[in-house]
Amino acid sequence: MTIELMFYLAGTVAVLASLKVVTGKNTIHALLYLVVSLLAVAVCFYLMGAPFAAGLEVIVYAGAILVLFVFAVMLFNLNHDEVLFTRQSQGLGFWAGPVALAMCLLAMLVSIIQNADIQDKLTVNLVDAKQVGILLYGPYLLAVEIASFLLLAGLIAGYHYARPEGPGSHGGRS
Repeated sequence: MTIELMFYLAGTVAVLASLKVVTGKNTIHALLYLVVSLLAVAVCFYLMGAPFAAGLEVIVYAGAILVLFVFAVMLFNLNHDEVLFTRQSQGLGFWAGPVALAMCLLAMLVSIIQNADIQDKLTVNLVDAKQVGILLYGPYLLAVEIASFLLLAGLIAGYHYARPEGPGSHGGRS
């Protein structure tokens, strides 16, 4: 299996998982597919010769941002809406899609790690952490800070929209 084929396979997994994130009706299922999509993008970064960016993708997005999403789901009590408006899944069938896509990614990673020819080709374009840090705290500092303020404003607006209106209510939407 060549690097290009693995890259396109990981990209296909990312697109399929992202489509399930957008079209899914259950929030928790969408979060599972989002994890798979972010891991697939990390594999794409790794295959492009940027292992540091792949590690950041996993740590920052699949770790920290998804924990923030889970807190937002719990804070906004979205499960109450899902009970009313969507059919609840029965059994473990809803795990089949994310698990199949994640197993595809795992098989690709094992194949990459075990193949010495691919490892030799991947180390050509190595970007280290120092270069990324210099760029983030140099010319892109303003863009990073603007993005962080936009995320904070979105979280505050989401809380304001979904906050309870009265002492006995379970959500702000009616």
